[in-house]
Amino acid sequence: MKIYSFEKLTVWNKSKNLSIFVYKATRSFPKEELFGLVSQMRRCSVSISSNIAEGSGRHTQKDKARFTEIAYGSALELLNQTIICKELEFFSNEEYQTIRNELEEITLMLDALHKSQLKQ
Repeated sequence: MKIYSFEKLTVWNKSKNLSIFVYKATRSFPKEELFGLVSQMRRCSVSISSNIAEGSGRHTQKDKARFTEIAYGSALELLNQTIICKELEFFSNEEYQTIRNELEEITLMLDALHKSQLKQ
């Protein structure tokens, strides 16, 4: 089985795992949020790893960097929604801290990846 370049990236693995965590953590949200915050959080969490993967298939460094920027934006979108969910008491302190800590690491890695893409 072929292993694609994005699968070797720690930032892709961390963001993929964060998506899985978000899916599980939002299972207990109120049913009226299924098409609101739940859907939005799941989509933007998946968007982080998806844009890393899609960008890895681009031929120019400028294109790769653009997809990394989009992934970074999705990470900040997820952070915003996480803060709102914490204030609405949809997340426990532990869930909130887990997502926040993972996003901090992921955004630092995305920033470093973006800088390296622009240097090449």
